[in-house]
Amino acid sequence: MVIGVPREIKAQEYRVAVTPGGVSELLSDGHRVLIEKGAGLGSAFGDEEYEQAGATLCQREQVFGEAGLIVKVKEPLPEEYGFFGKGTALLTFLHLAAQPELTDLLLQKNITAFAYETLEERGGLPLLAPMSEIAGRMSALMGAFFLQKPRGGSGVLPAGATGVLPARAVILGAGVVGSNAARVAQGLGMRVTVLNRGIDRLKELDWTFRGIIETLPATQFNISKQIREADILVGAVLVAGKRAPMLVSREMVSLMKAGSVIVDVAVDQGGCVETTRPTTHDEPVYDVSGILHYAVANMPGAYPRTSTLALTNSTLPYLRRLAALGPERAIREDGALRTALNTYRGGVAHRGLAQSTGRELLEIGA
Repeated sequence: MVIGVPREIKAQEYRVAVTPGGVSELLSDGHRVLIEKGAGLGSAFGDEEYEQAGATLCQREQVFGEAGLIVKVKEPLPEEYGFFGKGTALLTFLHLAAQPELTDLLLQKNITAFAYETLEERGGLPLLAPMSEIAGRMSALMGAFFLQKPRGGSGVLPAGATGVLPARAVILGAGVVGSNAARVAQGLGMRVTVLNRGIDRLKELDWTFRGIIETLPATQFNISKQIREADILVGAVLVAGKRAPMLVSREMVSLMKAGSVIVDVAVDQGGCVETTRPTTHDEPVYDVSGILHYAVANMPGAYPRTSTLALTNSTLPYLRRLAALGPERAIREDGALRTALNTYRGGVAHRGLAQSTGRELLEIGA
């Protein structure tokens, strides 16, 4: 199979979908790999490293024109739509529940689109997990950074000082994002409260942190009460393939303390705070009712070297399986890859996406 890796063009996105080491593995499997010139520079992988690994360096038009499978990090942007030929296969982060225009494009062009974030195996989301881990850790760091008064925050030092209480971090969701946000927030010296709908996950966190953090069920009463005391609020909820549930209303935001910071990691799936809208690394925050909102839709892109290596560690085994089988066989013979399938032959092939967008589900037999 011919595999194409274009350079990412999303604002301040420095990751690349495949490392030179990954190229070597794919070539050893008998595939040809096309890398757009300069694709790895943001992650400190030079063109010469890809050439030494055996990749063919070329321009964007050749990558899209000759590859049967396009592998990216982030969802295609409108500037890239015209490069996709009909029937191409795509493997990337998609988050289509919040991307109706892109969904239409993939359906119109009969793109066989596999999404990292919906791939499930052994009860987990192995391709989403490494980026969720990084975004979760970043959320506490970004929240702490923007608490600075010169950055528009309240001026509360996250770690506090002798005789002065530290900042309070409230985290909505106890999955990979939430648990990693809690780890870093607690490590910075903050008082941490995690809210989650499932009590079993809260029990795990309570055991992991040995009671150092507080845990609460994510009821509307508890959420409303806790965010009034929050200096940092982290939105860390996820329903695979679906739009994120709206847990914090505009009215609730207006009741938060002036200068507090919201970091909505769920922004890729539409956000779990009503006042959330996507931002970029060059303009990461905005103010609503005196509350700073950080809602960068590609947070791990700020640390591309770490993020690219972590992502490839997880994606490469699945990419090799997809390339070895080819998209058609993979859909029918590989259960995990089938869960990653979002669009196929002009139809929506993921149940969560169909439910979120009101589209008919295309049933695919094994």
